Amino acid sequence: MTDKLDFRLVSPEKLVFEAPVSMAVIPGQEGDFGVLPRHASLLSTLRPGLVYIYQDGAILHRIYVGSGFANVNENGCTVMAEDCIFLQDFDKTELESIIREKLEELEIARSTEEKEALHRDLHLANIKLQIIAKNADG
Repeated sequence: MTDKLDFRLVSPEKLVFEAPVSMAVIPGQEGDFGVLPRHASLLSTLRPGLVYIYQDGAILHRIYVGSGFANVNENGCTVMAEDCIFLQDFDKTELESIIREKLEELEIARSTEEKEALHRDLHLANIKLQIIAKNADG
């Protein structure tokens, strides 16, 4: 028996992170859940939020994930996410600029589909800004 969890975080483009870790906390659709070594099997969809990766009681990484899912089994945990960004790589100024641009585009958008897409983009950009604000203390 091992005291580490084999953890993998993948995006469509690449393997984002892979290592044996002490624990991972994942933003599931129904709420955050922690995964420890030898965790019971489960499959969960993700909601936009942070994956917390712990090593020996301390947070090793905080990584934003968008939509996707997590697969937990006796061999470990694999998170497959459409959007993955390490918290330290967020650019607050860029996000604020994106929000301004999307608001301007929304003013001139004509179709319902275009407006819905812009609202989704705004919602996700605002979630990212909230995450930055909540985690500003490190």
